[in-house]
Amino acid sequence: MSTQDSVPASKFAMFWSLTKPSQSGLLLATGLAGYMSARCPIFHIATILGLSFSLFLAIAGSTIMNMWWDRDIDAQMGRTQKRVTCKGLVTDKEVLMVGVIVSVIGIGWALAMDWRYGLVVFAGWFFDVVVYSMWLKRRTCWSIVWGGISGAMPILAGRVLGLGSIDWIGLMLALGVLLWIPTHTLTFSMKFQKDYADAGVPTFPSTYGLGVTRFTIALSSILAAAAMIAAGVGIGMDWGFLRLLGVLSAGLFMLAAATTFSPTERVNFGLFKYASVYMLAAMILVVLEVI
Repeated sequence: MSTQDSVPASKFAMFWSLTKPSQSGLLLATGLAGYMSARCPIFHIATILGLSFSLFLAIAGSTIMNMWWDRDIDAQMGRTQKRVTCKGLVTDKEVLMVGVIVSVIGIGWALAMDWRYGLVVFAGWFFDVVVYSMWLKRRTCWSIVWGGISGAMPILAGRVLGLGSIDWIGLMLALGVLLWIPTHTLTFSMKFQKDYADAGVPTFPSTYGLGVTRFTIALSSILAAAAMIAAGVGIGMDWGFLRLLGVLSAGLFMLAAATTFSPTERVNFGLFKYASVYMLAAMILVVLEVI
């Protein structure tokens, strides 16, 4: 392969990294689970592909926009200094242009599929980019609540697309994700306290201390598990799947309790990792239930 041929591929890889593929993929999985929870015929391949591409592009677009907006504080944090936006491998103009284009395509595609679905997708993008990143992230540690709302929108959007309306089950699923997010993000903020302090970003540990942060994680874990189980009951989940969801929820709670009463860096990071596994497993159970 010539050098000229490798340049576009290299550029694509750089922008691909800005979408945070693992995070975006997990949010996409929640959206697909939300759609499947409405017990839609699974062989509507065109709809599933439309949902997958439109939702992923909207999520990826918002993530790229966040990278563009946060490029100054990312350059001050050890864990983010290697991002291509900080190393000057892509220009600010390029990142902004790609973020806007990808966002517009994703949201526009969603609106074309169903205006209600599109509005929920847009709401997720707006809460993430405008409310969370641009307005609140540098002002208050409570910005994670609004960031959590944006993270809860994909699963609600998927159910809205499948059902044609918002119902209490969709809200419970969204609440489960919203309450799960502190378990994920607060453990992260404890692990990288110095990074956030260097960048001047307020976090729960810096504002309220580690004790309150750990209690918040434990409480949100309990409530997230309760919301997911309530949604499972509402969907009509088989008892075997529901029991497995309960076991997974118990694991989340036990790790949260360990973080509260016997905190160590290993336990904290274990909870951070398990939280992602828990959410992905819960989404798989929702899908398996309706197949």
